[in-house]
Amino acid sequence: MTALETGPVPVGAYPRRFREAEARGVRLGVPLRVLGRVKDVDERLMDRIGRAFGERDEPGAALADAIRTRAGQPGRVSMEQLRTALAGGIDAVPDAPPALAAFFAEVSATPDWVDWDLLDEGALVARRLGQNAADALTQLALIGGYRFGGPPDLLVATGGLVGDSTRRRLGETQKWVVELTKPGSLRPPAAGGPGGEAWRLTVHVRAMHALVNAAYQPRWDCARWGLPINQADQASTLFLFDGILILGCRGLGVRVTARESRALMHLWKYVGWLMGVDPYFLVDDEWERHRMSYHVLLAQSDISGAGPQLVRSIVEAQRRRRYPRWPERLQGVRARYEQERMLSMLTTFLGPTSMRDLGLPLRPPWAHAYIFVLNTLRYRALGRTSWGRRRLLAWGDRVSQEILDSHFLEEDQTVGELKA
Repeated sequence: MTALETGPVPVGAYPRRFREAEARGVRLGVPLRVLGRVKDVDERLMDRIGRAFGERDEPGAALADAIRTRAGQPGRVSMEQLRTALAGGIDAVPDAPPALAAFFAEVSATPDWVDWDLLDEGALVARRLGQNAADALTQLALIGGYRFGGPPDLLVATGGLVGDSTRRRLGETQKWVVELTKPGSLRPPAAGGPGGEAWRLTVHVRAMHALVNAAYQPRWDCARWGLPINQADQASTLFLFDGILILGCRGLGVRVTARESRALMHLWKYVGWLMGVDPYFLVDDEWERHRMSYHVLLAQSDISGAGPQLVRSIVEAQRRRRYPRWPERLQGVRARYEQERMLSMLTTFLGPTSMRDLGLPLRPPWAHAYIFVLNTLRYRALGRTSWGRRRLLAWGDRVSQEILDSHFLEEDQTVGELKA
């Protein structure tokens, strides 16, 4: 992945957002700096992050350009060809155009560093986290990330996670994460066949990002924000799914050992590679990840108007969920409980200042308190035995499915179709 050679953000230049609110980042980053054992600021790493705002996923960009080529032009890729390749492998596309063949050659190759046993172990760890993973990813990672401008503004511009679509979009993300943890689901295509479902969904998301980047770059303020979907923001998103997930779950009382941490990091390292994140940002050492995460935090701008808008949609979406195991007359009670539970946990995770910045009401930390006690029993007592780990795995699988059911209602539990 290399920097664009032309365009509003020249090679070696930084967008205006870079380090625009560094003092605020230092204040917000105190817990990450302490818990992540970050000692100082590495200016070389800051420079690398700054340049990454003007870099993109080049194989994905080449595919997007081919899809956006006019019908009848040499090398054009149709959406039907892309969908066919995702469903059945590149061999299912007769005379595949060069850009499509090159893209699938890229995502079908397995890097030498991939350890499938360790990756599968990471998937088991993720499944045992259950509700804790969903809480940390939604509240600390997703909503916490909306405290900075750039990606939230793009989400609002594309219509993602706003209005009535929020509930389903959250369900689609949960669907993808659940699939990532299923045995064999991340395996690339074998000769003449399709890849696993998680592999297919991840490549689907990569192609979607490339198409969004190509569509929005001409009208996007690249000098202000960098490219619409750039390597710095993609790396930042990956950091939320691995390092921040681990810290968030520990903050909820979950015991995550060094071995479990390494396995989780390895799982997301491969997912990041499959998503087109630059290899520079791919690590499977938790403490190196926290060091990178802290520097990415310092590189961010201040909050924009898009952040509070997105957060309000997510909080309001909790009232639209439905719970199959609850009677209809109690659906409203459960939905209100989930909303209050989220606000309570957000107050603890983000703090009063961030809650005010996002326009959210403060709540006492009652949810965090009872969850911490339950997790101490589950993971620090029962989780030390093989029987307890089996019980945690069964609980995690059940809760993950219940979360999916509550977001999708009676709809098909699938990720939305790719559109040009």
